Amino acid sequence: MRLRLETGQHGYGEVVARHRAAYDEAAAADRDSHAKDHWKLDERDAFLDRLRAAGARTLLDIGCGTGQDSLFFQQEGLAVTAVDLSPAMVERARAKGVEASVRDVLDLGFARSSFDAVYSLNTLLHVPNGDLSAALVAIRTVMAPGGLFYLGVYGGEDEEGVAPEDVHVPARFFSFRSDRQVLRFVEPIFEVLDFHVYDNRAGLHFQSLTLVKPV
Repeated sequence: MRLRLETGQHGYGEVVARHRAAYDEAAAADRDSHAKDHWKLDERDAFLDRLRAAGARTLLDIGCGTGQDSLFFQQEGLAVTAVDLSPAMVERARAKGVEASVRDVLDLGFARSSFDAVYSLNTLLHVPNGDLSAALVAIRTVMAPGGLFYLGVYGGEDEEGVAPEDVHVPARFFSFRSDRQVLRFVEPIFEVLDFHVYDNRAGLHFQSLTLVKPV
């Protein structure tokens, strides 16, 4: 079931600090030990097929975690750059041979049009609505024209706040969005190539978007 949230005002800086503390070495080790759900692997494979069809060569993984997806794309021949706000996660990614650095989505620090593609799985889920448009623009800026962006997030209803029952300490911030709301955010900034949802047995609603930077 989806986490219960305590609503309230949360600035981007406070959220970054909260999550940087939450994703410490213990959390990174735990995350690295989990096998990925089959449907997440299917989503990743489908995006790889699109990247190959588009002739993409470079990919930025935003919110790379321990680098499992980054390593997958790298082994499939892409030049991968990975970023995460957690130093512990970044160290795990680097240990896999991935080029990774500590950065957040509003401060990516890359030149315009640096990447053919961007991949982000359950990262913008933790960006407050008040900062989401700026985050999407920041991502678009580092993409080459015509580049592909895979955005995957849990959602379903419009609600954001800290989850007091979260297993992480401090508890993480989440911004869940309805299908209509997430499309309202992305459509002024990207072209929507594909949008579909996946509802699992635990009652979680996953939103999968493949977006294109307009030429």
